[in-house]
Amino acid sequence: MKSFRIGSLFGIPIKLDITFLLILPFFAWIIGVQIEPVVDLLNDFMGADIASAAITTGTTPWILGLAAALGLFGGVLLHELGHSLTAQKYGFPIESITLWLLGGIAALSEMPEDWRQEFNIAIAGPIVSVLVGVASYGLFLLTPGLLEGVASPAVIDGTLFVLGYLALLNVALAIFNMVPAFPMDGGRVLRAMLARNRPYAKATQQAASIGKMFAILMGLFGVVWFNILLIAVAFFIYIAATTESRQVTMKAAFEGVSVADIMTPTRDLDTVTTQTSIADLINRMFTERHTGYPVMDDGHLVGLVTLSDARDIKPVERDAFTVADVMTTELKTIEPSSDAMTALEQMQRGDIGRLLVVDPHGDLVGLITRTDLMTALNIIRQSGAFAPSSEAHPSD
Repeated sequence: MKSFRIGSLFGIPIKLDITFLLILPFFAWIIGVQIEPVVDLLNDFMGADIASAAITTGTTPWILGLAAALGLFGGVLLHELGHSLTAQKYGFPIESITLWLLGGIAALSEMPEDWRQEFNIAIAGPIVSVLVGVASYGLFLLTPGLLEGVASPAVIDGTLFVLGYLALLNVALAIFNMVPAFPMDGGRVLRAMLARNRPYAKATQQAASIGKMFAILMGLFGVVWFNILLIAVAFFIYIAATTESRQVTMKAAFEGVSVADIMTPTRDLDTVTTQTSIADLINRMFTERHTGYPVMDDGHLVGLVTLSDARDIKPVERDAFTVADVMTTELKTIEPSSDAMTALEQMQRGDIGRLLVVDPHGDLVGLITRTDLMTALNIIRQSGAFAPSSEAHPSD
């Protein structure tokens, strides 16, 4: 997501995704055109006694729509803060909270594997949403007495509309988030409950399967009702459930496996020197079937050169340029004792295909690629080294 920081709360960076700026006017418009049916709902179930004629003329619907939309996203921010502060309590740093197209995302540095911690972190968001709804309803009840004689009837009715709308929507948000569609809050609560008596990876697989089933149902309802937002939520849930399930499964498979177990050691590693010509480099890539080489100078690691670096040089000039002219000197490295999963996560974050493995002294000891990791994962799975049902039972 393309996002920018707008501030911080409790030391947590708060970001806005570009899609938030697109969806906010849309929400404001939707709320503005639905004022009359919402007023009828508030009058029937909350005794609001709002005169819809006073708030449906001129620009008033759009002002109220924008105020309610901003209030709704404010509630979403508080919802994510509920998750984040609870996670921080258990020692999990929060990278950021981002408001975007479908609400908010609290980016935890890592997910808890203790079922009690995950349960408390997951349930905290809906609890906060309910509390925000209750607070909005409390202000809704106090508004007539506080504003009577101070503000016009239209202002009072507009304030009642916004507060009543936020009271209903925040409670509805809490209820919707508790649907057991992993990785929504309800899905995470489900995984926490499943993880009480089965391995974490197995619980994740089962919760993800249920989440994908709910996503398909949401998508079908979205198609039938022509609801684009519901279709988008369904798509997000399906992709997110699949991705997190795969990540957890790989983490379990790689448990106890280090970078040193998978990497290609220096004795088997093909390298180039700074003086290798680009023409020779490309010839070696073709014959050796490699697309990246560590660059050595007098026995010391000085860079990394890849096919993307080399192909920027025109074919007629490749004899005149050397590896030193195009190599990358800002190296992405990892130590041999690091977990294999850490290596994969580092590659994913940097969108790179390989990491140079160096010892604490900075000397090159090997190279690990995404292909190495995927091959090792397939071997582990097919050899039966990883079987969720046979993992050690987590303690309660």
